[in-house]
Amino acid sequence: MDENRPKVGIGVMIFKDRMVLMGKRKNAHGSGEYAWPGGHLEYTESFEGCAIREVKEETGIEIENIRFQFLANIKKYANKHYCHIGLIADWKSGEPKVLEPDKCEEWNWYEIDKLPTPMFYMCELSVESYKTGRNYFDS
Repeated sequence: MDENRPKVGIGVMIFKDRMVLMGKRKNAHGSGEYAWPGGHLEYTESFEGCAIREVKEETGIEIENIRFQFLANIKKYANKHYCHIGLIADWKSGEPKVLEPDKCEEWNWYEIDKLPTPMFYMCELSVESYKTGRNYFDS
């Protein structure tokens, strides 16, 4: 695979009783920053399928009502270039658990206006999109 090509990443802002799920990243770009569950889109995978798979693999929870939020061209994290697809979903069932301890320290529910910092850049865009309706970023 050509490393000088953008990758496709998906992030899922999951709502449960007006709270959103965030985890503290580790061992990757954005280490130490808080982020939604998400990951790389696999070959032939749908956006919704990727969201369901990544959330289940990382947290063990199930989601529903998955919908598009925004698209971003991200070059902020040096040596990495991503086309990022921001999605919103609703919690369906399960309690979040750290299922990939090499990638995430913890999962917690937070009020949308009281999110932890520092925040992963894609999540900052997601919050901006949520509050303003903007759905395209090229940064």
